[in-house]
Amino acid sequence: MTIEIELKFIATSQAAEKLADALVAWPHQYQAARELTNIYFETDDNQLRRWDMGLRIRGVDQRYEMTLKGGGKTLGGLHQRQEYNVDLVEPKLDITQLPVEIWPKETDIADLQQRLQPLFTTHFQREIWLVTFGGSEIEVAFDRGEVATESFSEPLFEVELELKQGERSDMLAFAQQLIAVSGLRLGSLSKAARGYQLAQGNLPRPVRAFSVLKTDAKATVEEGMIAALSAGLNHWQYHEEVWLRGNGSAQDAVREALEVLRQAFALFGALVPRKASSELRQKLTTLEEILANEEVNAQDFCFSPLSVETQLALTRWLVESHWQQWIDEKGKTKLQASFKRFSDIMLARINADLKETFSAVKQPNEYHDKATRLARQLLTVHLLAGAYVQEAVAIWLAPWQQLQLAIEAHEENGLPWLAGQAIKQPAFWKSSGPAR
Repeated sequence: MTIEIELKFIATSQAAEKLADALVAWPHQYQAARELTNIYFETDDNQLRRWDMGLRIRGVDQRYEMTLKGGGKTLGGLHQRQEYNVDLVEPKLDITQLPVEIWPKETDIADLQQRLQPLFTTHFQREIWLVTFGGSEIEVAFDRGEVATESFSEPLFEVELELKQGERSDMLAFAQQLIAVSGLRLGSLSKAARGYQLAQGNLPRPVRAFSVLKTDAKATVEEGMIAALSAGLNHWQYHEEVWLRGNGSAQDAVREALEVLRQAFALFGALVPRKASSELRQKLTTLEEILANEEVNAQDFCFSPLSVETQLALTRWLVESHWQQWIDEKGKTKLQASFKRFSDIMLARINADLKETFSAVKQPNEYHDKATRLARQLLTVHLLAGAYVQEAVAIWLAPWQQLQLAIEAHEENGLPWLAGQAIKQPAFWKSSGPAR
């Protein structure tokens, strides 16, 4: 078993020549384009997908390899997963050659073998540069081809950075320089994820509301912060993909994701000094201002240097724990405290603020003046409420969300009643008062 550490970029069709010219700036070894064919396997009930596994056979130059990728982490475009590889003499699936311990307990391997069938394929040309950067060796692979099922296909243009030897920090620093090549954006969707989408009928990806963030009841404040920022980044990248595929309403969801990230930084601002994230927050603010223009083009925005730089900078900030250099031992101790206790305090403050804000409203137009404040506070609740009884959270949120929708729809007559209903909601968190 190996741990695969990759950083994936989606590329435009014009990026190839620019990439080759850019890579000559570093010591490297070049491997000319080769044809690769991959067959991905799955059961009729998507058992591997439910186990967070991917299984393929890759063929290149009459040589074959079976690969199983297990559970791991994806953040931004950084993928870290367990990987098992087995050489094959022919492109015939035989999962008995994989280690038994990789499967969940009580898995009937013989039965699973019988149920696995080809689901989709990828065909592409791959050029490789093995680059020396810092003290590390980084493989840069440029893939161009297609992902296909019997009924659907879509073009494939990807640049993958894989750490072959050395430090992950070197790979991230190298990526920061490589994105000067226009036509690259971070990609969280793997080839397998795109293949599954095609295999399921290639239905349009829906716009999704930002959901309550799930967190472990025993999580630390630091873990809660990482989860909040990661969720905002994932929301951004998912809707970036939806927007690029033609759904214009996803532009608002991208804007919402940027607001989630800014609210997350504000939420933890008392524990992580603002100077630790000032540059990132400024980039997010600028991107929000750009998105306020409804005429902005998805391609121009998503492949813009500022958008790509911001996503990569946020990924580095999280992966390399950049906040640690800005806090003392007392601050580190606070970050290791209970996130649920932190949430209790912050939710009580938000509740007190909303009650005070909407109890004081006298005129209908004042509700509209408070709409931005309400939206931001509700997003913050979504970041804090994941470790509580979700039914109770939904009951508390519902009247506030109804008020938010009514304000947006200019339903002025019903606003005082909706505000009154929201203010009456009992706490779902452990509360001893406003906790100022």
